[in-house]
Order: sequence, then structure tokens, then C-alpha cells
Amino acid sequence: MSTPTAPVVVLVGPPGSGKSTVGRALAERLGLPFRDTDTDIEQTAGKPIPEIFVDEGEPHFRQLERDAVRAATTGHPGVLALGGGAVMDGETRALLAPLPVVFLEVALGDAVKRVGLDAPRPLLAVNPRARWRELMEARRPLYLEVATAVVDTQDRTPEQVADAVLEALELKDPHV
Repeated sequence: MSTPTAPVVVLVGPPGSGKSTVGRALAERLGLPFRDTDTDIEQTAGKPIPEIFVDEGEPHFRQLERDAVRAATTGHPGVLALGGGAVMDGETRALLAPLPVVFLEVALGDAVKRVGLDAPRPLLAVNPRARWRELMEARRPLYLEVATAVVDTQDRTPEQVADAVLEALELKDPHV
């Protein structure tokens, strides 16, 4: 029997939805590795994402993101968190189609509390609240398109969100 190389869970959602935090909790519960494509991109580029945007521009970043998602969706047998804008790419959406994808839905107020609007997020640099709303208008239909399940994160701890993800995908927590 061969070892699976596709993720068991892929988390998508906007900045502040908890993809990394919930992803780590899920991976720990399932006894699987966790991977975040934003971290992969930073390691590949040798610099933080905001610097990639400034130095090489968004198109270069999106190419790095596409490459990172392709590598992770075919070579990571654990829990995978994607950057908030990854779903904007058609190739990425096609790669996600056969995978168990969970859209972590978050309200603007909760996202602000979690990441703050002064965090170094290049696409939220100018008028962050209005920009966040614009991004969600463009991205929400795409998050829904790729999602196997949607989990609302409002008023839930990361552990409660992880429980909801496990329940939505009918995955068993080996510690229960």
C-alpha cells in the first residue's frame, strides 16, 4: 500500500480566519504534519511576503504561490493551509477540486481582532477595512467554489473550529 501524498485537509479563507492556527491544531490532533504555503513561499524567496510584493510585485508573488500550492497539494499527506489569495488562480482551484477543502469563514470584526489591521499584509496596507471587504467580495465566491465544507469561526476558539472541521469532513480525532 502506498503512502498518500495528497492533503487530508486543505484550509482556505481570508486573512484572520485562523488557517494556520486551526491547521496546526488539526495536524496535532490527527497526528499528521502541518504545512502553510505562505511559509513555503517565504522559504523559497528567502524573504517575507511583504518584501516579495515590494521587491518583485504581486504577479511574481502569485507565481511563487501557484508553485507552492502545486507542490503541497501533490506532496503533503497532512493538513495544508493556503494563503488568502491562492483561490484567485484558476490552476489552483483545479488542483483543489478533488481535495477535502474547508473554507474558514470569518467576519471582519473577528479578523481585525485576530490579525490587527496594522499587520504587514501587503494587500491591506491602504484603508484596510474597506480593502478587506473588497477582497472578500472577490474571493468569497471562489472560497465557496472550492470548499467541500464551510466552517464559521465566529465566537469559536481554534480548538472549537478544529472540532467543527473534523465533524464537517467526518474525520476521526484519534485521541477520542
